[in-house]
Amino acid sequence: QVQLVESGGGLVQAGGSLRLSCAASGSIFSINAMGWYRQAPGKQRELVARIRSGGSPNYADSVKGRFTISRDGAKNTVYLQMNSLKPEDTAVYYCNADVTYYSGGYKMDNYWGQGTQVTVSS
Repeated sequence: QVQLVESGGGLVQAGGSLRLSCAASGSIFSINAMGWYRQAPGKQRELVARIRSGGSPNYADSVKGRFTISRDGAKNTVYLQMNSLKPEDTAVYYCNADVTYYSGGYKMDNYWGQGTQVTVSS
């Protein structure tokens, strides 16, 4: 019922910037929280940044001061501005959302995007 589509990944040199976008679509009643996670080869998926409706964002310590998460509620879209990128930021970045939708009644579920590759060269 809900799809998340990410964009904006790519290859960048260390110190550079990228902006990721994630648009949610489908039978959405409300989005309670959206966030970004990442998974590097051989490592577990980890939280990068997350923002709840009406709440303050929270960040992984490793990205504080470099990454900024923001939301456009009207577009059901979340962004991740990544500055001062480091080689250790290389990973597949996944969008995640807690969504309330209508399907014979109001239901809540958690959704993942397909992921977008971010590669930072040294």
